[in-house]
Amino acid sequence: MAQSRCIERTLGLISITTLAIFASCIPFRASEAQHKSVKIGITLPLTGADAEDATRIKDGALMAIDDANAKGGIDGYKIDTAVYDNGTTTAGQYDPAQAATNAKQLISDPKVVANIGPQMSGSGKAMAPILSEADLATITPSSTNPDITDPSFAAQFRPRGKAIYFRTVTTDAYQGPAMADFFAHKLHVKTVYVLDDSGAYGVGLANAFTDEAKKDGIKVIGRDELDPKEADYTTILTKIDGLHPDALYFGGVAQAGVKLAKQAYDIVPKMIKGGGDGIQGGSFLTGAAFPAVEGWYASIAAPHMMDEPRLQSWIKRYEAKYNIVPNDYAVTAYDAGTVILDAVKQVAESGKPLNRQNVRDAIQVSDVKTLQGTISFDQDGDIKNHAVSIFEYQHNKAYPDTDVIHQLHYIGVAAPSVG
Repeated sequence: MAQSRCIERTLGLISITTLAIFASCIPFRASEAQHKSVKIGITLPLTGADAEDATRIKDGALMAIDDANAKGGIDGYKIDTAVYDNGTTTAGQYDPAQAATNAKQLISDPKVVANIGPQMSGSGKAMAPILSEADLATITPSSTNPDITDPSFAAQFRPRGKAIYFRTVTTDAYQGPAMADFFAHKLHVKTVYVLDDSGAYGVGLANAFTDEAKKDGIKVIGRDELDPKEADYTTILTKIDGLHPDALYFGGVAQAGVKLAKQAYDIVPKMIKGGGDGIQGGSFLTGAAFPAVEGWYASIAAPHMMDEPRLQSWIKRYEAKYNIVPNDYAVTAYDAGTVILDAVKQVAESGKPLNRQNVRDAIQVSDVKTLQGTISFDQDGDIKNHAVSIFEYQHNKAYPDTDVIHQLHYIGVAAPSVG
């Protein structure tokens, strides 16, 4: 009996020792697994007037990352995300101050090697100098104000010198003139009244449209600024109605655009009306709705991909995954993710440290096949493809009123030109 108890105690000690040795290995393996991961930020206005389109963009970005992780990650690295909301209830839409705070959060996390976003140029102007100081690249799938990547403004938006603000869309230097040319040559507009929503994007787009409209021989008979937080634009619209322009052009996003569309339908229902990508999409379509949006023209700063046969399986996967139809900027967001993931792969395979500086350098020289085609950037971060697509809201009763694919009639690609 004594010998038996001795054997039991000995075996017990061996078991405890074995467990201790095994347990000591677990933190090492967990640490090793944690080390083999990086983060990609996603910063978009998920609160406020543009939340519906921002959500589509977010889902497009997440889908690219999920697809990569489903294949085992990138060269053994799991890709995590850090999602930040650039919108606030106070602003009612995107909030540049919140975007700046989010940029600081991104750079404080050493695992974040790149970012997707922002959606809006006002947020981009707030974020760019902060990201520059940390060599943290961001790829925007939708912000189009050209100042952020213009070398003339490099001291303001990229104080460290290197391009850190990349785009999978073109800029308003092309988008604004494209709609002005369309108004002049296709719709034969002779006079126009221009409005903007006072934001960086809206003002810049309206300026670009105005400059090209004048070159096209269109007379700009007035220009006004809308306060996005105001509820009533009837005074301005009544003034415009009295001046009898052929058309109204709006540079801005959904917070002001939705109210403008509803009130314009009551006051100037027959007038030609148009704007940029700030009113192209679900936030404007759902917010203003038919019949108010009927006949409005809108542009996007990218090729139209929703009708492409080769994208139909991707569109079906997106719908099944997120229970919402995508739009073209969901595609450009997926493409932004694709470019970043390719950059991570290039750095990882090179043996260089997988850090934000090396990822930025890899993004700069990207030549990546994406959903919209091969993407590469110029030295300032702008995409080399300058496609602009034109649409008209036409009520298609065969589909839900909020279906952004079927309620926007695609007219065509505008010839790329700078105003």
